[in-house]
Amino acid sequence: MASVYSGSGDPRRSIELLWGVQERPRRGPKPRLDVEGIVAKAIAVADAEGLAAVSMRRIAGELGVTAMSLYGYVPGKAELVDVMVDRVYGELTEPETEPPGWRAALEAVARRSWDLYLRHPWLLQVAASRPLLGPNFIAKYDQELRAVAGTGLSPIEMELVVTLVGNYVHGAVRGAIEAAEAEQRTGLTDDAWWERYAPLLEKVFDADRYPTAAVVGPVAGEEMGAGDPARAFEFGLERLLDGVEVLVRRRQDGETA
Repeated sequence: MASVYSGSGDPRRSIELLWGVQERPRRGPKPRLDVEGIVAKAIAVADAEGLAAVSMRRIAGELGVTAMSLYGYVPGKAELVDVMVDRVYGELTEPETEPPGWRAALEAVARRSWDLYLRHPWLLQVAASRPLLGPNFIAKYDQELRAVAGTGLSPIEMELVVTLVGNYVHGAVRGAIEAAEAEQRTGLTDDAWWERYAPLLEKVFDADRYPTAAVVGPVAGEEMGAGDPARAFEFGLERLLDGVEVLVRRRQDGETA
């Protein structure tokens, strides 16, 4: 899965687009387009076909204009991707009522992110090691930090916990999306794939050489089939939150790092 790096465009233009402070083109005919319409079309294309399908030429064609006409609004794909990501982060609206307690609030953060990735799988193709500095990203970040505010964690520990949860969701949803893509591209469900391979594996599998796998594999296969990404996500999220709870208790008991 090829990656596009966030924050790789022109800094000034990206900030202007993210915060809506860019000037409209002064020359030429009356504008037929606006940034939000361009971004919405790009998101629709990415949702349907992936981020690789998004290009200035493609989006211009979808909007019925020339590619050159887009450059007065968005200078290139790098800046366009930044705004696309920030706009979909805007879907992570804060609930009217926050769940009680830090653990429930942090769990809700993880579930909202999981759902967002499933709606927009192309987000996985955006490497965000350099954070987006748009309003929706910052609102998302602030909301995540508030989930663990007042727990006794230090500011850096709050940051690390939020990063830990985000990285977990990113990895878990990648597995779920890859499983769905494999089924779509091969025409085989995981169970159907396993039915083909299991009889062949039995002929070469040596239980004496792999004794633990020989015991665990059949039990897991019977209960979960060839794979259950949603169940794996639920299990992992609970264990992750258990670990964070241990850290919170230590800090509340006065133990320092």
